[in-house]
Amino acid sequence: MSPAALSHPVFKTIGAAADAAGVPCYVVGGWVRDRLLDHGNSKDVDFVVVGDALPLAQESARRLKAGKVTVFKNFGTAQFRWKEWDIEFVSARSESYSAHSRNPSVRPGSLQEDQLRRDFTINAMAYAVNTENFGELLDPFDGQGDLQSKILKTPVDPIKTFEDDPLRMLRAVRFASQLNFELHPDTLAGIQQCAPRLEILSADRIATELNKIMETPKPSIGFAWMHRAGLLPYLLPEVAALAGVDEVEGHLHKDNFWHTLEVLDNLASVSPNLWHRWAALLHDIGKPPTKRFVKGTGWTFHGHEYLGGKMAKKIFKRLSLPLDDRLHYVVKLVQMSSRPIAVASDLATDSAVRRLLFDAGEAIDDLMQLCEADITTKNPKKKTKYLANFQKVREKLIEVEARDHLRNWQPPVDGNQLMEWFGLPPGREIGELKLAIREAVLDGKIPNTFEDARRLAYELARSMGIEPQIAL
Repeated sequence: MSPAALSHPVFKTIGAAADAAGVPCYVVGGWVRDRLLDHGNSKDVDFVVVGDALPLAQESARRLKAGKVTVFKNFGTAQFRWKEWDIEFVSARSESYSAHSRNPSVRPGSLQEDQLRRDFTINAMAYAVNTENFGELLDPFDGQGDLQSKILKTPVDPIKTFEDDPLRMLRAVRFASQLNFELHPDTLAGIQQCAPRLEILSADRIATELNKIMETPKPSIGFAWMHRAGLLPYLLPEVAALAGVDEVEGHLHKDNFWHTLEVLDNLASVSPNLWHRWAALLHDIGKPPTKRFVKGTGWTFHGHEYLGGKMAKKIFKRLSLPLDDRLHYVVKLVQMSSRPIAVASDLATDSAVRRLLFDAGEAIDDLMQLCEADITTKNPKKKTKYLANFQKVREKLIEVEARDHLRNWQPPVDGNQLMEWFGLPPGREIGELKLAIREAVLDGKIPNTFEDARRLAYELARSMGIEPQIAL
């Protein structure tokens, strides 16, 4: 790549400001990597200054007529936004780490020392922006060669790299997933050795990297590397437990780990929704603890969906993932992940479809997508048959929803109306009437309308010995 990579005037402007300040300045990190990979034209740029970065940030912002400069004195960084550009400055530094923290002791350093502290060779390249050497690429660890080979390597000994900052192990997996790169054997071995160091990471940092892996086009790449590197037992032991196959009396079950990764990729190909993908990853986590061998039947996993939902809650709490509607959505999908399959095999009766629609609500379409992604059979006839059955369920869902409006269930009569009609206080009788009306709608005994529900309520009340206070 020639200076053409720096053709935008912003680089010449900042380079001129660096000349005036008498400090060397370089574009570093992900922007350089992505330009060399020809991955779009990112407007998120990091500059390393050999000297004090803060005055240069202020002067650069002044020359660009940018807005306020945000300064982080503790970290020696400054950033500002100019038009669509996010620009950050940091002083070149050297770092040293303690055994119990990923927060380093920092001192000013040279460009070479700053490059040595980078996580991977592909992130350790720098473009000069000073007039004297504008556009020169400084690549001391052959990051360009590793880009071409699609290899992730560390600039220094991988053990030191990952011992110093164990978050780099997750970043390695994330870059492998985002870029579809291989981990160099030494990098992989270093991660395998340093995996226990993950214990010093905060839950939110782990969750951030896991989410970034989950949002890649093919998340299985990242999870496969985590499995190979021995990271999963420290991050998601529930997912790690899916791996392996047991055999009893010649009966095998599928390896649910690799099946899960296939389901995750299938879903990722049709859904960008992060929490939808989490549901795919966790949909079978209840299988290992519920696995039983029944003579004459084979392997069973009774109740794994319900247990999986409870386990999902614990995972979200442990990783500091959101505990709001996003968690409830994931739990719902996990616990209902087999329901459409049962409905499809039952020839999609109206009653079964109504109950499926009632229980799933607005998540019904996402649930159907998850179930279709769960079809991983390599038998084309079986796959065609399963997909055809799901299509029948979808058609039934449309038909039932158009008629009964169950997606966002609102009872056709409410408790206050029942209390007024029959002169009853809140209590068991009102609860029984509401439940009976709901069940009658779901079973197709009455349409989901106010008048039909009211007539049924009066009939049921009389059968319970309750006399109405208001005539029908």
